[in-house]
Amino acid sequence: MAAAIARSPALEALFIAPGNPGTAALGTNVAIAVDDVPALVAFARAERIDLVVPGPEAPLVAGLADACIASGIPCAGPSRAAAALEGSKSFTKEICDAADIPTARWERFDTAAPALDFVRRRGAPIVIKADGLAAGKGVVVATTVAEAEDAIRSMMDDATLGTAGQSVVIEECLMGDEVSLFAFCADETAVLIGAAQDHKRIGEGDTGPNTGGMGAVSPPAGFDRARQEAALDLLVRPMLAEMVRRGTPFRGVIFAGLMLTADGPKLIEYNVRFGDPEAQALLIRLRSDLLPALASVAAGTLDAADIRFSDDHSISIVLAARGYPGKPGAGGVITGLEQAEAQPGVHIFHAGTRRDDQGRLVAAGGRVLTVCATGSTLGDARARAYRAIPAIHWDDAVWRRDIGDRALRAASAGDAPSDAR
Repeated sequence: MAAAIARSPALEALFIAPGNPGTAALGTNVAIAVDDVPALVAFARAERIDLVVPGPEAPLVAGLADACIASGIPCAGPSRAAAALEGSKSFTKEICDAADIPTARWERFDTAAPALDFVRRRGAPIVIKADGLAAGKGVVVATTVAEAEDAIRSMMDDATLGTAGQSVVIEECLMGDEVSLFAFCADETAVLIGAAQDHKRIGEGDTGPNTGGMGAVSPPAGFDRARQEAALDLLVRPMLAEMVRRGTPFRGVIFAGLMLTADGPKLIEYNVRFGDPEAQALLIRLRSDLLPALASVAAGTLDAADIRFSDDHSISIVLAARGYPGKPGAGGVITGLEQAEAQPGVHIFHAGTRRDDQGRLVAAGGRVLTVCATGSTLGDARARAYRAIPAIHWDDAVWRRDIGDRALRAASAGDAPSDAR
């Protein structure tokens, strides 16, 4: 997001909180935690900031947009009440039921015993979700009853996800291709941004535990703009109308995770912001100016938003620290980024990185870097990204080697997408 905003000719100054070594080249990093709402608002007031663009979900759920608006600062993100679409899985399900939005059958549980009884009666496969925010780690697609029981006990009895897992939502397991749909929203208006396809599990062949995302491709195979617009009509615009009806209108970026089932698209979840690694794959294809589009979201004047993408295909591949998504290691020295990014069409974005006391770039998180590439075809983009990775020297790096394989198979079968505008 910072890289896309930095390209705007309208930009005078860009501040990123808290930032990382990658964003330091795009603007000014500010040492304020993302969930320190009072400090963020105080900084924005002191610097006479014209627009606040929230990146992650935590400050939105904590009320950053409300605090900005109360201080007269435009914010391109939803209120605390509207951010509950991501902050509470059960709230989203209630909205779906009220707005007649297709989604998986579900139940919410506040204690473990009835939840365990429920999965024993329903059987597997079945999906266990922490009701609260869990940084992309609160979903278990259980293939056996025993796995579902372990997930419930871990979340509810052992509190491995903290307060996020005090309540759980248990859903039927939807089958099909999962895609991510993005739109700018203001009240009852939604303007399509585009779509991507994430790869959630840690291992090749979609094996192992879910993560925050190990890579993405854009556009997804078989989900062209006509189908994306139809999905907006089915799964996003009714939600916006229901939020307005409740007096909690939504303004911001909506990321709708969908399952393309045999019965049509069904909603898996809403995120109330650009998500990664999908955002990286999407925004490197953006050819229009992101900054005025975000300003129009904050002002509620979306009809004038200009959103245009190249005809290119793109891919993002996450380099994570060994041990992710459990207990990743930290501190490993990273070199070779300049050589990797010098290759045609390649872009590298930082996530969990920092500079040590010797000025060296080191790993400081679970997902550390995202290697992205564009190309005239997905095959071209994929080859470029995977050629760039060996130029990066970091002993503890792990990554999936099959990002985009499924989309390439779909394209070769004649179901190639068209997501250009």
